[in-house]
Amino acid sequence: MHGSIAFVFPGQGSQSLNMLADLANGHPLVKEVFEEASAQLGEDLWLLTQEGPSEKLSQTRWTQPVMLTAGYAVYRVWEEEGGIFPDFVAGHSLGEYTALVVADAVDFVDAVRLVAERGRLMQEAVPEGVGAMAAIIGLGDDEVKQLCAQEARGEVLAAANFNAPGQVVAAGHQAAVERLVESARAAGAKRVVLLPVSVPSHCSLMEPAAERFQSVLESVQFRSPKAMVVHNADVQSHNTPDSIRAILARQLYSPVRWTDTIRHLARQGP
Repeated sequence: MHGSIAFVFPGQGSQSLNMLADLANGHPLVKEVFEEASAQLGEDLWLLTQEGPSEKLSQTRWTQPVMLTAGYAVYRVWEEEGGIFPDFVAGHSLGEYTALVVADAVDFVDAVRLVAERGRLMQEAVPEGVGAMAAIIGLGDDEVKQLCAQEARGEVLAAANFNAPGQVVAAGHQAAVERLVESARAAGAKRVVLLPVSVPSHCSLMEPAAERFQSVLESVQFRSPKAMVVHNADVQSHNTPDSIRAILARQLYSPVRWTDTIRHLARQGP
């Protein structure tokens, strides 16, 4: 019988210069966690987080290890302060790796290497300027799916993140995403925003990256999680190393079902 405490962790797009500075001032553990990650990559992630440049911080190969480290550092402070261990964990896209570390399904240093490689492979799969992502606010899931089908015109264009009712992110080839932006505005979307990302995540353009990432996943030791990890791609929990590796590879090109994830977590409560 599980309890009803759930932690959720953010992914790409949540980063900002100078983040965690106040927390680090009162908790040296924050910088210690960043130092541990930096040693794995030969890059001072804390300096990058605090001083930038912001363009580098927004490159997926650096955003991914930074956000993993930031989420885990906050959790470690929580733990240091006597906070309880969660019953459930989940993370938005990249945040799923933070969730797995917190659940003790993978070591932090291994996760740092994993997400750095994940970012590199994603960037290599689609060079900057080829793909894009856009957030569409105020249209239903089915409406966005229909617009994606209408505006693809032989290119890749798909709903990539179902973030909340009325908020869907689409991903694909840049020209197709730009067509979608205009169509969504014409269809009455309250707001449409091209996202400042360097790769179009969670669409079929990421399948080559997923194939290459599989061998990286095989090189890392996974364990059965100590908390229930709810995964983005299927809103299920996976308990064996092989099933965890498989769902992490699949996650690269599958939509983030965040609305379903939050609803699933809510159903586990009292």
